[in-house]
Amino acid sequence: MTLVLLDTNAYLRLAKRVRPMLGVAFGTKEYVLTVLKDVEEEVHRNPNLRFKFPWFDEQVLADERLAARVRLTQEQKTSIDAAASVLRASVLADPMRFMAGGGSPPSPVDCRVLAHGFVRGCLVTTDDLSMHKLAGEFDIRVWHGYELLKALLNAKAVDSVLVKEIFDALEANGDLPASWRAARYTKFPKIFSTAKK
Repeated sequence: MTLVLLDTNAYLRLAKRVRPMLGVAFGTKEYVLTVLKDVEEEVHRNPNLRFKFPWFDEQVLADERLAARVRLTQEQKTSIDAAASVLRASVLADPMRFMAGGGSPPSPVDCRVLAHGFVRGCLVTTDDLSMHKLAGEFDIRVWHGYELLKALLNAKAVDSVLVKEIFDALEANGDLPASWRAARYTKFPKIFSTAKK
């Protein structure tokens, strides 16, 4: 089994349409998706996110997040706290390196998500390029959201119609990251080259 942690944006981009999503193994590597409690708390603390994603607290989604929640030993918790502290210190030592192209430094929650990836050897899915940069500095494995969507498609956990619907919805909402835009025709050519005709 390969655990895949979703950061806040990755979860919010997919959870409304990919159901069930968390805690269900898919693909030959038996990927299992989960969301940390830190991510859930980040949404609850942010009035803008709560307003934009009112479906976040639908009972079926809240139950799914709870059922798929990662259980940690005390030793793992201690290691994750230490790793998050190191990651955060690295960010604060030189935050300007994350600001190119209008980016912002990884937040404390971002550091916690990456710390889980570091300590538990799991994949982290995020479209935040600052998180990708920090992950690269510490050899933490990361996916873009579209890479997760491609893995779901390859495993037949989603179909072409749903992939197109997700891209279209993100574009309509002004939430289609540049990485997804670039990947549309290279990673999903069968879906989008036929859609163009």
